[in-house]
Amino acid sequence: MAKKTQTADNVPAKTRGATGSKKLVIVESPNKARTISKFLGSNYIVEASIGHIRDLPKRATETRKELKTQTKADWHKLGVNVDHNFEPIYMVPADKKKQVDKLKQLIKSADELYLATDEDREGEAISWHLCQVLNPKVPVHRLVFHEITKTAIQQALANPRTIDQDLVYAQETRRILDRLYGYEVSELLWRKIKPSLSAGRVQSVAVRLIVERERERMKFVSSNYWDLLGLFAKQEGAKLPATLNSCDGRRVPSAIDFDSTTGKIKDPNLLLLDEPQAQQLAARLRQAEFKVTKVEESPYSEKPYAPFTTSQMTQEANRKLRFTTKHAMRVAQSLYENGHITYMRTDSTAMAEEAIQAARQLIRSEYGPEYLPPTPRVHVNKVKNAQEAHEAIRPTGSFVLPENLRASLNDDEFKLYSLIWKRAVASQMADAKVRRISIHIEGDKAIFQTGGKTIDFPGYLRAYVQGSDDPNAELADKETVLPPLQVGERLQPVSIDPKGHNTAPPARYTEASLIKKLEEEGIGRPSTYASIMETIQNRDYVFKKGNAMVPTWTAFAVINLLEQHLPGLVDYKFTARMEDDLDAISRGETVSAEYLRAFYFGNDQPGLKTQLAKKFDEIDARSINRLEAPTPEGQSPVVVRVGKFGAFLEQDGRRASLPDGSAPDEITLAMVVELLSQAAQGETPLGTCPETGLPIFVKSGRFGTYVQRGTPEDSEKKNASLLKGMKMEDIDLPTALLLLTLPRELGLHPETHEPIVAHNGRFGPYVKCGTESRSLPDDISLLDITLDQALHLLSQPKVTRSRFGQPKEPLRIFEAPSPVTQEPVKLLEGRYGPYVTDGQTNASLPKGMAPDALTFAEALILLSDRAAIAPTPRKSKKKASKKKVAAPKVAKNTTKKKATARKKTAVRKKTGKRKAAKKTKKASA
Repeated sequence: MAKKTQTADNVPAKTRGATGSKKLVIVESPNKARTISKFLGSNYIVEASIGHIRDLPKRATETRKELKTQTKADWHKLGVNVDHNFEPIYMVPADKKKQVDKLKQLIKSADELYLATDEDREGEAISWHLCQVLNPKVPVHRLVFHEITKTAIQQALANPRTIDQDLVYAQETRRILDRLYGYEVSELLWRKIKPSLSAGRVQSVAVRLIVERERERMKFVSSNYWDLLGLFAKQEGAKLPATLNSCDGRRVPSAIDFDSTTGKIKDPNLLLLDEPQAQQLAARLRQAEFKVTKVEESPYSEKPYAPFTTSQMTQEANRKLRFTTKHAMRVAQSLYENGHITYMRTDSTAMAEEAIQAARQLIRSEYGPEYLPPTPRVHVNKVKNAQEAHEAIRPTGSFVLPENLRASLNDDEFKLYSLIWKRAVASQMADAKVRRISIHIEGDKAIFQTGGKTIDFPGYLRAYVQGSDDPNAELADKETVLPPLQVGERLQPVSIDPKGHNTAPPARYTEASLIKKLEEEGIGRPSTYASIMETIQNRDYVFKKGNAMVPTWTAFAVINLLEQHLPGLVDYKFTARMEDDLDAISRGETVSAEYLRAFYFGNDQPGLKTQLAKKFDEIDARSINRLEAPTPEGQSPVVVRVGKFGAFLEQDGRRASLPDGSAPDEITLAMVVELLSQAAQGETPLGTCPETGLPIFVKSGRFGTYVQRGTPEDSEKKNASLLKGMKMEDIDLPTALLLLTLPRELGLHPETHEPIVAHNGRFGPYVKCGTESRSLPDDISLLDITLDQALHLLSQPKVTRSRFGQPKEPLRIFEAPSPVTQEPVKLLEGRYGPYVTDGQTNASLPKGMAPDALTFAEALILLSDRAAIAPTPRKSKKKASKKKVAAPKVAKNTTKKKATARKKTAVRKKTGKRKAAKKTKKASA
């Protein structure tokens, strides 16, 4: 491991802030820099590092370049010298060099350096890297604050500290650990499953959880059961619904009474009704007399929830606001950097004393003294090793009312701030006083049951109501009021109707419920959840249906390999224990290099390198990519295989592509039979091509149905997609032959003599002549269009779709220029959606992110991430030197002839272009 240089705050307090001295303050983002600069004097220069300024190299060539050696050591691809105490090789990325140069210039004129990066491990590491790269010769101070307010900044300036080396070690160890795990295991996935896959210490465990849930859904057998829903009325007319609980001494089952894998009822003594039996019982009970036999009230108190931690905030934003984890963190980052909330990466539920007093004062003034408990509340943290930050997420200062900030926040910022404000305020409010009521209504040996919830005193519920993980459930604390009833009171059955139910498989994970599960297992930390959610979707392991996370077949194959051959790496307890080990390093209890050595090379147990040593030869790729599928009775097994171009079914050599976007639990027996049948039909040719003699097929692929001429081995093989509205059963040989003629030439244009061609394009059918093209209207078929029809279309003015027409005005121009290009940073509407640009790099906005929600800091991060993965631009040819070079001696006559020939050629080209332009103009007219 690299030796860390201890940075001491060695300047006496009385000398700090001396008049006339220049002080450089470095933070992570320009947005944060602007906010902090408001609270500092003119002798402070506040600049941003724009995130990390150093990182491990991305490829082995960068490592060798940095070390100025061509030695191909095994560890070069890792960027970590595993042979020398796991020393990392750090590099300044190309897109950060300009900013680093700027910081180096600023430090030259500064008398003191203040490092005001975030207070978590990542922020501590950024400060350390800044010291290593800038190598300041002036006093260095580490500033830490949990909120960006004037008071917090002044307190931080008055109480600077040194860089916490243990936090730096912990961050560095996590980075190296993830690199070792990711690079080594990913290579195995590339070879045994398919290229471009990735493994990760936490991401692989998250994928395993999602795959295991899908396996449960695939094994699930639905059950059908019936009960009765009654509506009863009091004499004065008040009505209440109730559900049949038991009849003739036998309880009616509910969903939990059925085995999820067999669909059978667990207890045969329960009263399992089918539809006819439910109809008969309903008819019998409609004639019965009913009375109240039980009224039971259970008063209780509900305590408020603690203020938000990071995981709780992202969960609730996902439930209530439908924000993805990444978007919720982006919005929270903007609120923090603009001074509206405290630091948003935390697993602490504590609030500072001044914040508690501010909340209590607000509760007294806004809600009344009855909503204020006699003593402040203290919320005990249930998260193990909580230490990412010292406070929960809360509003800063005096808890400004959301409505008072509406004008300065965009919609998403306002929604999230309101959620944080309500939760923080509610955490200091009085208990809610609630009564749960249970009522039994009996008649003709049947007992109907209903329940209600009455809120006698709302307490904290006036400010905040918790959401539910169940997308179909209502808010957890909603009141259900029942009319007053007495034991023995008679009720009239208004209606008694049978109601059928089907048991449902376990719900898929949402981002909210997955983060909750990871937190319960002790896996991951606040700063990692957003990147985990993003990575597993970007790597084709998960896609979304609504808010639910669905695993792909690729995810099944990856987890299949890891569970069978590297089970320890995806073991939940092992992964949680690694988090504990990293926390121990951050507390200085464990030595980083020793821990990494045990993980990689092994100690009492084999390390990662030892485990992987034989796996490349041992693992059979074919068996790993062989996943069970429903099989018709009496037939050979049907399996799902993961191929280079997607998943497909296979049975006795027959193959059928699985449609893109189909969930694994949707692959039913009926679907398998249909797809294999279509595949078999595709193996039987419609006929032969009269020109080539090759067979013509109709096939079904992952992107839909298409026609094919020849087999894969034929040199003249050709495919053609079906036109919009066509179905497989509609395709006969003549139609297939016509489709295979596309694009087809209709003839020559009478004026330009250029060919007119009919195409089936991405946006529909069209005709093209030279540079001119026209879309076909709905009443003209691409297969039947004539030359005259095409000429008529081409003679019409071209209708330009608005989004592809003249350049649009920017949606927004940010207030500051790009620190990389010094050009304005703009938000534009593009062909494929909104994107940001700095004049050199374009970066699309992530799916689901509202353009209005984009901050300047987020725009810079998007541009930085895009520039980091962009291909290296080609070097422009050097301009010719102005120095005169003696021309070679050439015969005068030869030189004159060549010059004359060049002039004639240029004139001919120019004349040809003019004639072509005139013809095009006439054709358009």
